Amino acid sequence: MSCIKFQQGVSSASSDEYFLFIKQQGIKYVFGQLTDEDANYEGIMRLQERLARYDLTLTDAGNTGIYKNASIHLGLTDRDEHIGRYNELTRALGRAGVHIGYMTWEPNQVLTSRFDIGEHTLGSTARIVDIEQLKTLSFSHGRQYTKEETWANFKYFLDKAIPVCEEADVRIALHPCDPPVPALRGIYNLIHCADDYRRAFELSNNSPFLGMKLCCGCWLEGGASFGNILNDIAEFVADNKVLIVHFRNVSAVHPYFEETLLENGYMDMYEVMKQFVRYGYNGYLNIDHVPEFEREYGGKNAAFAYTNGYAKALLKCAESDLEKIT
Repeated sequence: MSCIKFQQGVSSASSDEYFLFIKQQGIKYVFGQLTDEDANYEGIMRLQERLARYDLTLTDAGNTGIYKNASIHLGLTDRDEHIGRYNELTRALGRAGVHIGYMTWEPNQVLTSRFDIGEHTLGSTARIVDIEQLKTLSFSHGRQYTKEETWANFKYFLDKAIPVCEEADVRIALHPCDPPVPALRGIYNLIHCADDYRRAFELSNNSPFLGMKLCCGCWLEGGASFGNILNDIAEFVADNKVLIVHFRNVSAVHPYFEETLLENGYMDMYEVMKQFVRYGYNGYLNIDHVPEFEREYGGKNAAFAYTNGYAKALLKCAESDLEKIT
């Protein structure tokens, strides 16, 4: 049986009131986005000390500018300097007792067409992606970056980063590219299907220090072109590669999708939750994106609280149903 641990995201600049809000939801674990000022040992320790006042534990953390870094991803002339910054943060995380860091091969960040009210968002503003619209955008970094050089850049990064991860006892949670299509804006998307994860793990010599953020949203955005989410959960959980789960639903497979509440997308998220329980997933799970509720009545915080409660109920039901079977 699984022992899934719910978590919610914080910034190292978040208020104490926000930490209390997380505690009030019955959540004990958080993941941290570190500001540039706090992306060091002292900053991580300050955050941990503040969280401890609310009985919250920092389980994983990163700095977007450090791990979503164009110099690293595109193999630019200063990449060694930026890989050095990445490794410094890895050492700081390990020293602070935080044993999961991040990598997402997205020099353009998460690409989005717009944030708007959609057909499936119940009047909430949500992320909407139209791949055909994104294809009309110009190259973001001057030219087309090929599949071959992108994978070569990733291997170069692994060769520099994995030994430091081993030294610091920090595992890398590799997130897929979002949206998961082969290329956009001249950038080849390193991880846009389950086979890309398999290749990445092979390039690391199946190091236990390279794992994944299994983003249900990306799997569902890609549909069959990404993989079979239920089969892939079984495989990657059994292989101990899933460090973090992003639990999210969408309206449809690309080329057009809207992010929805868990119950309003095309996937039955109860079946997804049962699969994590069935195969004994014991890691962290969080709701990564939500539609934004009416601001006067709590806005995005209300949406997170609602969705966390819904997901926790799915977990309770899944555990109960599978116990009856066994």
